[in-house]
Amino acid sequence: MSLLVLGLSHRTAPVGLLERAALTGDSPRRLLHAAAAAAPVGEAALVATCNRIELYADVDKFHAGVADLSVLLAEHSGVDLEELTAHLYVHYEDRAVHHLFSVACGLDSMVVGEGQILGQLRDALGLAQEQHTAGRGLNELFQQALRVGKRAHSETDIDKAGQSLVTFGLERIADRTGPVEGKRALVVGAGSMSSLAAATLARAGVVELVIANRTHERAVRLAETLDARVVPFADVALAMAETDLVVSCTGAAGVVLGADEIAAAVAKRAPGSLLGVLDLAMPRDVDTAVHTLDGVHLVDLETLAEAAQATEAGARDVDAVRRIVGTEVDAFGAAQRAAAITPTVVALRAMASEVVSTELERLDGRLPELDPRARAELAQTVRRVVDKLLHSPTVRVKQLAGEPGGASYAEALRELFDLDPAAVRAVVGAPVSAPVPVQLRGDLA
Repeated sequence: MSLLVLGLSHRTAPVGLLERAALTGDSPRRLLHAAAAAAPVGEAALVATCNRIELYADVDKFHAGVADLSVLLAEHSGVDLEELTAHLYVHYEDRAVHHLFSVACGLDSMVVGEGQILGQLRDALGLAQEQHTAGRGLNELFQQALRVGKRAHSETDIDKAGQSLVTFGLERIADRTGPVEGKRALVVGAGSMSSLAAATLARAGVVELVIANRTHERAVRLAETLDARVVPFADVALAMAETDLVVSCTGAAGVVLGADEIAAAVAKRAPGSLLGVLDLAMPRDVDTAVHTLDGVHLVDLETLAEAAQATEAGARDVDAVRRIVGTEVDAFGAAQRAAAITPTVVALRAMASEVVSTELERLDGRLPELDPRARAELAQTVRRVVDKLLHSPTVRVKQLAGEPGGASYAEALRELFDLDPAAVRAVVGAPVSAPVPVQLRGDLA
């Protein structure tokens, strides 16, 4: 497997560009299919969150893969290719595996150690499986990434080094408006991020929780699980005047809460009170002009990016997770290289078995009077001799294959024994078994 990762994230692109590049509606599926159909690509998966867009692909040509995937990402995101290219990063083979494992552990998140990324990676794998763009290689890779992420959270306190984006955002709001406990909160949206925000607010002890969503039924379902109140989406402006904190994450293509609406809501509030507004949407839900309004403290993803850079995570846990990632990358690479030689070994043993069968049939023709018991003993002896001759070299070649450059040993076997390439390909093309679901802890699911 020649793994290629191409993408952009909060580390390489400004929030404004990420906002314009955000994939909405059916665009993730269309991009995924287009990537899988590209000539150099055998398999493809897409990780698209508010802070990153990454294409993972098994490619047979590096440069062609980079070129084709860059063009596709520009086309489907709507960002000019030249502008996009300046912010793209590319990782290949072991470096690509290292990147994905780091992402799974939360090392590459805006808030170091946040566990939400594990659920997002699981969703990315689910989408690729559903759309039939992930084969054996990406299935194994993402399954292992999920295991590595789970290991990092269970063996270290990396999740204490930072908080989820929701918690981090609420803390930034509380820096100015005071603790969330006892406040009235309005959540706009009922998707995964909004649901997480609503649940976090409920646990934090808000005195009243209000949900508003364009699809009223989804708002009702979320409210029922949290003992919250639902207001029609059209009444959001009225609800803001009666709340202390607004969290918005709708997935809409344009601004949902305008500066004029929020200014009108603030005018109806008690004099001197401060309205906290947390915008977790990408593209943003809240007009940036709200930053200039009196009586409002707006925290958006751009603000969070700046705050996160100034926040020091627990260095000891980060270092421990980095060591876990390094160890897991080495083990995954060795396992992949060893697995790559298996079809050659299987084909070699199949060829040897065929030679033995042919020679035994010839012996039967030459010595038809041979006693059946002697014939069976002779056949068993020949098979044992062949097995013993092949045992040491095949075991050793599997060991050597786990080391860097191990693929050359498979090539040497194929060349020395003149193995039929079609026989090797037949082993590689064996059916892929269904991936085993990875069970995550409740707080990471």
